[in-house]
Amino acid sequence: MPKYGLAYHTNGGGPGHMPEGEEAMAEMMNAWQSWFASLGENLLNGGNPITFAKTIGSHGSVSDGGGSNPLTGYGIVQADNIDAAVDMAKGCPALANDGNVEVAEAIDM
Repeated sequence: MPKYGLAYHTNGGGPGHMPEGEEAMAEMMNAWQSWFASLGENLLNGGNPITFAKTIGSHGSVSDGGGSNPLTGYGIVQADNIDAAVDMAKGCPALANDGNVEVAEAIDM
C-alpha cells in the first residue's frame, strides 16, 4: 500500500503555534491522540511537532523561519490512493486554527 507524507502547517507557525496553559495544551493533545487513533493501522508514523526553522536558499544563503507557510509538524500514513490519504488528513487537528495539511505520495526507492 502506498505511503503518504502529511505536512502540517498551522496558523502562526513556529513556537507560537503551541497553546498556552495546561488545559489548552491537554485539549490539543487529546485532539491529536483521538485523530491518530481514528487512523488506526494506517498511521505509520505520527511524526513530531516542529518549531524553529532556518531556510537555505539555492545559493547557500540562510534565513530564519520557514517562509510564508511554515511547517509545524509531519506524519506518515498508508492509503490505497492519494484521495484516501486526503480524506484521512481532513480530520487533522492542524485544520482547527486555519491551518492546512499537504498530502504527498512517498516514492519507494
